[in-house]
Amino acid sequence: MFKLVKSGKTFVALDTETTGLNCLTDRIIEIGAVKFNSSGILDTFQTLINPQISISSLITEITGINNMMLEEAPVINEMLPSFVEFTKDSILIGHNVQFDLRFLKIELERLSRPELNNRVIDTLQFARWAFPENEKYKQTVLAEQLNIPIHNAHRAGDDARVCGNIFLQLINQTADRQKYF
Repeated sequence: MFKLVKSGKTFVALDTETTGLNCLTDRIIEIGAVKFNSSGILDTFQTLINPQISISSLITEITGINNMMLEEAPVINEMLPSFVEFTKDSILIGHNVQFDLRFLKIELERLSRPELNNRVIDTLQFARWAFPENEKYKQTVLAEQLNIPIHNAHRAGDDARVCGNIFLQLINQTADRQKYF
């Protein structure tokens, strides 16, 4: 993957915040993404999304996002096309990224739009390979281990930024072993 980064490919680290864990019944309430290449950050994308359902106090406690914040936010069909365009021709990066991709896939299906077909790299799987001695692989644990500052955990924009930095740190720290990954 070291060669992949050095080749000039564009990556988009992404994260979503949702009303719950079930992609069939819950909705996305925030998307954050950071587009970067070997030169650095190229662009960012962050938006709250009105899920058109009430969010629980537990979700507010975890994310800091409340129902009032979402009232004036765009609904998913108003902003998802611009997110898809933002990710175009990029390799997607995420921590436990299949969670985010399942939600995005369902939302795209609801809008009769094609699913994302980007190449995907999961930093959770990458970290498990890179640090087999670790007992925990939560993004916050890895960020602390790699000295990556967290400014606003469980907000999609900051989580995407942290994820992108974890990816780059993992690339650099395992460059000599990557022929096997």
